[in-house]
Amino acid sequence: MSKTFVLDTEKTPLDPVHPAKARQLLRNGKAAIFRRFPFTIILKESRPDSTVSPLRLKIDPGAKTTGIALVNDSNGEVIFAAELKHRGFSIRDALTSRRQLRRSRRNRQTRYRQPRFLNRTRPQGWLAPSLQSRIENIKTWVNKLHKLAPIAAISQELVRFDMQLMRNPDIQGKEYQQGTLAGYEIREYLLDKWGRQCIYCGIKDVPLQIEHIHPRAKGGSNSITNLTLSCEKCNIKKGTKDIRDFLKKDPLKLEKILKQAKKPLADAASVNTTRFALLEILKATGLPVETGSGGLTKFNRKQQNLDKTHWLDAACVGKSTPILDIKGIKSVLIIANGHGTRQSCRTNKYGFPIRHCSRTKFHFGFQTGDIVKAVVTHGKKVGEYLGRIATRATGSFNISTKNGLVQGINYKYCQHIHKKDGYSYA
Repeated sequence: MSKTFVLDTEKTPLDPVHPAKARQLLRNGKAAIFRRFPFTIILKESRPDSTVSPLRLKIDPGAKTTGIALVNDSNGEVIFAAELKHRGFSIRDALTSRRQLRRSRRNRQTRYRQPRFLNRTRPQGWLAPSLQSRIENIKTWVNKLHKLAPIAAISQELVRFDMQLMRNPDIQGKEYQQGTLAGYEIREYLLDKWGRQCIYCGIKDVPLQIEHIHPRAKGGSNSITNLTLSCEKCNIKKGTKDIRDFLKKDPLKLEKILKQAKKPLADAASVNTTRFALLEILKATGLPVETGSGGLTKFNRKQQNLDKTHWLDAACVGKSTPILDIKGIKSVLIIANGHGTRQSCRTNKYGFPIRHCSRTKFHFGFQTGDIVKAVVTHGKKVGEYLGRIATRATGSFNISTKNGLVQGINYKYCQHIHKKDGYSYA
């Protein structure tokens, strides 16, 4: 299991401890629970002379899920692992739905406000809300972990592929860019670009060879724009022929290959849209930030024969990756749910209001989404319940437990376990 975070009496992060050690400290009254997710204890006695081992926070950003890992560089031990699931696509769908409702009502000439243009100025570096939310999610968790663990450095997978290395394979100055990894980076990029199949016959799941579209014997270069993948049979058959001569009987395939070859960086550029903005966020923490490519991440993972998961990819980010100790580690699934809605009312499919939303979020000190423990001592629902609540102004709450929904629990029986923070955990 992941280790338990420990804070001293001044809320300064100490070395994380094994969960068994944390339980012992809690039983002996030497510590108290500080936070449930991620689980953190705070000591009741000051320990100013404690030695602390610096940790490295490693991040593998993704479109849907971001991998997070805390690694001790000195011994390779993975202290904490998590997979953060973003809500960018739900934000995109909500904005699309709102836009469609407004347009449909205007087209029907239904009473509605006129469209407004140029009423807001976009700041420099503006990103779409669906992309910005991903950056904000990662920023939130970087700040949280920085307060709970002695983080001394950050590693981020900045780009999916090392473009500079692929454009100029003879580049100097970085040891990791030479030899095996240079070819590995190019091969991974080509596999992704050409769909992991032979471009001539379309065969898959066979060993593929790197092939020059315009043969080197006739002046072709080693540029990434002149490289593709083919099976051994097609590679031998093509030999040193020019691709136009080899595919003169199939002009459609020739046109498709040449068109694809002219756009070698398009997919990677779209992946990079938010990663440089995230890099600036990480640098703002004041910690040293190391960056690496996706090809390097996979190279590190393959070298250690690790499975393909988001958190293991995160643990393998960057050239600083040691031999990892992942014994007993289970990752935490963190799902970004947001903090509710700012809509004044719900609408039907035609855009007309059907139910107005309450603007009061808190009732009797609780809000919908809090995790509570309810010990009911009287009435028909005697028992102990643990789960997330849905509040009502009447004080009669619903609790979603692992065994189902329990309705009509009075707020007087409820005790906070974890206040709503916009995330759910598994």
